[in-house]
Amino acid sequence: YGHSNQLRQARAMGDYLIVGVHTDEEIAKHKGPPVFTQEERYKMVQAIKWVDEIAPGAPYVTTLETLDKYNCDFCVHGDDITLTVDGKDTYEEVKTAGRYRECKRTQGVSTTDLVGRMLLMTKAHHSNIDEDLDCRKHTDNFGKGPKGRSPWTGVSQFLQTSQKIIQFASGKEPQPGDTIIYVAGAFDLFHIGHVDFLEKVHQLAEKPYIIAGLHFDQEVNRYKGKNYPIMNIHERTLSVLACRYVSEVVIGAPYAVTADLLDHFRVTLVCHGMTEVVPDKDGSDPYQEPKRRGIFQLVDSGSNLTTDLIVQRIIKNRLEFEARNQKKEAKELAVLEAMRRLEDEKH
Repeated sequence: YGHSNQLRQARAMGDYLIVGVHTDEEIAKHKGPPVFTQEERYKMVQAIKWVDEIAPGAPYVTTLETLDKYNCDFCVHGDDITLTVDGKDTYEEVKTAGRYRECKRTQGVSTTDLVGRMLLMTKAHHSNIDEDLDCRKHTDNFGKGPKGRSPWTGVSQFLQTSQKIIQFASGKEPQPGDTIIYVAGAFDLFHIGHVDFLEKVHQLAEKPYIIAGLHFDQEVNRYKGKNYPIMNIHERTLSVLACRYVSEVVIGAPYAVTADLLDHFRVTLVCHGMTEVVPDKDGSDPYQEPKRRGIFQLVDSGSNLTTDLIVQRIIKNRLEFEARNQKKEAKELAVLEAMRRLEDEKH
């Protein structure tokens, strides 16, 4: 939602927004391995409602040639400086030419912060946590910065305001003839699996009006366990609202889809993906009412990506990074040892 907020601000500065998305190769060279593949990232950026077009395989350094190629008057970036692998400002050329604008970074979130929360899967920011021993084994390595203390609290410092929700919300009421479709879930770490699902749901009707019900953190923790959700209810709300397929969000939706909820929103159809449906606290099916009314439908997104899989990708990247560092350190130590021996022999 930090990226979405940047794109929202950029779109407000002009009439048409083209978003350049780098390849995996470019990101790996300048920043380290990406979590999502370039194809996943192209699709996710395209699904953000303020984006008119994407430029796949955009160069890491933005040049005037790139701006001219896409007929852009100027480019926009956050107020945090980005450097190439050799320390050059990637926007130097366009800044000099006066074709650069800046937008504010979203306070309280960064990719690094979210990665930190994933790596600290045992940090107790929810109650009833069933600690995973394998995760606990790595927590010390994952959770510590260079100064030996944890740079992440496991809890977001993000403070929600009504203004931010208003900026993200479409504000559109359902119109006569709209098919009102209700979907519910955690929508944690809003990702391509969610986008694929919502796109498929969107295709079910000629004039779809999709309402997404988001469960409160404690509810998500009850059925997901461990340290889930990684993003709190406010962060998840903004992430889902930024998606072009979603018209409205119910913040803290009840786990069971009740008759009251269906009647209140005049719901025509209730959809769920192919993931497991955990029973409610009393053991009942949370979808029994829409099923009784004959308005329940399972939708196959065609994607097998889950929040769990993203966390696994992050941990795999981190372990490879640590292994590389250990090899490098061992090599350096061996060189130092050999030099010390040569010195000793001289004396």
